[in-house]
Amino acid sequence: MASEPESNPIEEDEDDGNMAPSHHPSPPSDEKHQWLLYQRLFLTHHQGLFDISTTVDPSYIISLIRKLLPQDVKNGHDSDGNDAFASDQGLKTDHMKERVVSACEDEIPDSSHVKIDNMDTLDGFDELAHQEKVGEVACGGFEDSGIPLSEKAWEEYGCILWDLAANRTHAEFMEPGVQNLMLEVLLANLLVSQSMRVTEISLGILGNLACHEITMKQIVSTGKLIEIVVDQLFLDDTPCLCEACRLLTLGLQGSECVIWAKALQSKHNLSRIIWVAENTLNPQLLEKSIGLLLAILESQQEVVALLLPTLMNLGLPSLLTNLLTFEMSKLASERIPERYCILDLILRTIEALSVLDDYSKEICSNKEVFFLVSDLVRLPDKVEVANSCITVAVLIANILIDSADLTSEISHDLPFLEGLLDILPFASDDLEARSAIWSIMARLLVQVQESELSSSSLQEYVSVLVSKSDLIEDDLLDRQPDDYNESNMNSITSDAKLNARTTAVSFYVNGFMSNCHPFW
Repeated sequence: MASEPESNPIEEDEDDGNMAPSHHPSPPSDEKHQWLLYQRLFLTHHQGLFDISTTVDPSYIISLIRKLLPQDVKNGHDSDGNDAFASDQGLKTDHMKERVVSACEDEIPDSSHVKIDNMDTLDGFDELAHQEKVGEVACGGFEDSGIPLSEKAWEEYGCILWDLAANRTHAEFMEPGVQNLMLEVLLANLLVSQSMRVTEISLGILGNLACHEITMKQIVSTGKLIEIVVDQLFLDDTPCLCEACRLLTLGLQGSECVIWAKALQSKHNLSRIIWVAENTLNPQLLEKSIGLLLAILESQQEVVALLLPTLMNLGLPSLLTNLLTFEMSKLASERIPERYCILDLILRTIEALSVLDDYSKEICSNKEVFFLVSDLVRLPDKVEVANSCITVAVLIANILIDSADLTSEISHDLPFLEGLLDILPFASDDLEARSAIWSIMARLLVQVQESELSSSSLQEYVSVLVSKSDLIEDDLLDRQPDDYNESNMNSITSDAKLNARTTAVSFYVNGFMSNCHPFW
């Protein structure tokens, strides 16, 4: 297990109310006026509540991008008045900074010449610019924050662009090839800014841009940008780490995933990901870091080959087992909705590992994992964790294929049998999960047939089946075998998939008719 003795565990933030969705998160709203300002600037309503059109003048976006240039890049000096480009950071970094300055001066028009048409709310933004000059604050929340005035204004402009980047049309405009050099400006900020908030917003904008194919290609083609993004994994700021993990996850899920994987492949980088997931106390960061690990396992084969061997050597199976143990203990003691998605991500990551030929043994031979996921099946009230239960069904089916001897551990476990059948309604639209449930049922029922059960034990077993007969019959009668799409069921071997239903139905009919008639 990777360790970083000189770093402190990443602490949980006090404010969990601004957790953003994984695809297009809104910028964290430290001040409510950020969103209100965006509405005043860019939304024009026409003809009723649902007839809304949005007009953003391209030249205005360019003016905002120019305002995001770091102060030392704009002036050529750092905050102490020294030459910003004659530093210890090396000739490559110096050259990149100089290129940003030169490009922005040549390509981005001066804001004094920018004309804003079709926008009748510009006065509100001009007022903000005036406040920046005279030291006034639009909202009292900034007044005692101790943040430099220039950073407050940068945050306003950056949050507007963060929101705009979620829109494909605006995002595609904000690419270097259309004279705004957005990515170079963000790269400059990542290189020189000492502000964690500026770094977070820069990564957030990049994360939203990465959701669109064209701008993702621009990100990949922007020299050194991916490497600089990877470097942000070593920050000790939770919001920055969340955005860095989100951006890397998007990169590994896209068509350019191999390039992102090569930037990540060093042991130094991968050990940091493992360490963050192992040590963070923040639920959102845990979700993002596990999501990054899952993206690696679900990416292209070349990506898996590049990254997984090192992750396995760094203790990935042990990490996942420990995280699952913790989440199951939390679930048993108290129901915390924000942790349900974390549990599901952990289970999906374990399930993804269980189907990889060279690494499945690490999971399938792990009895601790098997007993933990079996406990989830036995959970009485599953509605809140339905997605996790579906994942668990597939995972257990995979484990029993590689470790058939574990079937004996649950074959006479009536709460497990009852819990397994309770998952059927949740899996009604999931062909893979339904096939997994019947695969498990087939193994359990065959085991029962081969064992010598006492009359009382058999009656108890049959009573459970009878109590769930509606669920069983609905699934057997309403779903035909030809509904199964083989291409969607990669986690279970072909023989198990084809024979599971036949075996289960045969036992259900013949066994009940011969031995269980009195219980109907």
